[in-house]
Amino acid sequence: MAATNGSAVGFAITKPRLLLFASLVITWWFAHLLPDYKPMIKTEFKTRLDEARQKIPKIKVDWKPIDDPRAKYNASKLALIIEPRPIPHLVPQLLHMTSVVPPDWRFLFIGSNKSVVSVARSYGIKHQQVIGKLDLMVLPDPWEIDTKEHVFRLLTDMRFYDEFLPGVEWLLKFESDSILCSNSPRSLNEWLGWSWAGAPRTPDDRFSGNGGLSLRRISSIKKVLEFQERYNDTESEDEWFGKRLWVMQGEKVAHGKKGVLAVEDVYMEKPMGYHVRDGGQSLSDAVWKDPKQRKKIFNYCPELSMIMDMKLERERCEDDNGEGGIGPTDAEKKKAEEEAKKAAEDEAKKAIEEEERKRKEEEKKKQEEKKKQEEEEKKQQGEEEQKSKSESSPKPSESSGTSSLTSEEIADLLGQNDAFKADDSTGLYADDALAEATASGAK
Repeated sequence: MAATNGSAVGFAITKPRLLLFASLVITWWFAHLLPDYKPMIKTEFKTRLDEARQKIPKIKVDWKPIDDPRAKYNASKLALIIEPRPIPHLVPQLLHMTSVVPPDWRFLFIGSNKSVVSVARSYGIKHQQVIGKLDLMVLPDPWEIDTKEHVFRLLTDMRFYDEFLPGVEWLLKFESDSILCSNSPRSLNEWLGWSWAGAPRTPDDRFSGNGGLSLRRISSIKKVLEFQERYNDTESEDEWFGKRLWVMQGEKVAHGKKGVLAVEDVYMEKPMGYHVRDGGQSLSDAVWKDPKQRKKIFNYCPELSMIMDMKLERERCEDDNGEGGIGPTDAEKKKAEEEAKKAAEDEAKKAIEEEERKRKEEEKKKQEEKKKQEEEEKKQQGEEEQKSKSESSPKPSESSGTSSLTSEEIADLLGQNDAFKADDSTGLYADDALAEATASGAK
């Protein structure tokens, strides 16, 4: 009994078991009928899907992603900098140059492993790479850029332009010690008509093309390289190209102050940029020595402070004259020399005037003495003449009864004449004596 009841309880029909059995039967039934109804179900599903698609608004998109972001820039315009040293200001300099150069230009930085890694760390540089504005490159062997001579050889080799700058027509070459000024009223594209434009070394330089900051036409460069090669360890590449481009027909090169792109040794107002040799270690006095002119330059192009080795004003020495020396400035020295010269001229003028005054006084004194002497001589001569006349006059005993009378004697005779006029006899003799004296020539 106990066993029989236990087995009955184990096979008891419950509600869950009935539901499970019913679901299995239905599943088997659908599985049996599905092959027969499958085409009809697909057709119905497709019909419903097409109806739903017809109700959705139609949108046509023809956008195709650009694989190379550099394609949106002008492939014929390139700004190039070659720098193997990991200089700290390369990143801000590059970012500044990308903002000043016209937007259709691309940039290429060629450096060593160290300089490329130091530049590539910057987020701003990475962004420029992503948008296709800037490329960083380490040249493969056997190319070298460790020294200036290696760079000169690189830029005078036709293979460099064919392999690394294909399709480039205008090349802006700048260095770590050159900068373009954001305040410049001119655009870099204004020099596209020139074969070579840079900075003059002298005011009348026949080739103003210093290569530190210069715009070059690659087709003109290739013309030179087609018939000539530069000897190693000779003149710099810019001078080498300049001597040949200057004499070639049809090539437009900057000369003097015409077509000048930058300032280096010759000062100009509001240039496109500046090239400061060796980061400011070899500055031209004609451009940088005058403190007022130097302040004017920095106000016009404050970006120069990024590439120059500078000090604060409070770091100057007490006796700093602002011209790179201690003591008075050249202007002050010149002014002192002019003042000393003027004082010497005034002193000499006073001495001349004093000598002239003394000379005139001496001449006047001599004239007075001469006049006095002449008067004395004249007086003495008169006295001598009077004396000689008196001595030469005849005496009464020697003059045939006549006598020479002096003025006193004549006055006495006249007095006697007046006294004897009362008496006729005596008056007659007095008048006769007076007449006789007058006739004898006595005064």
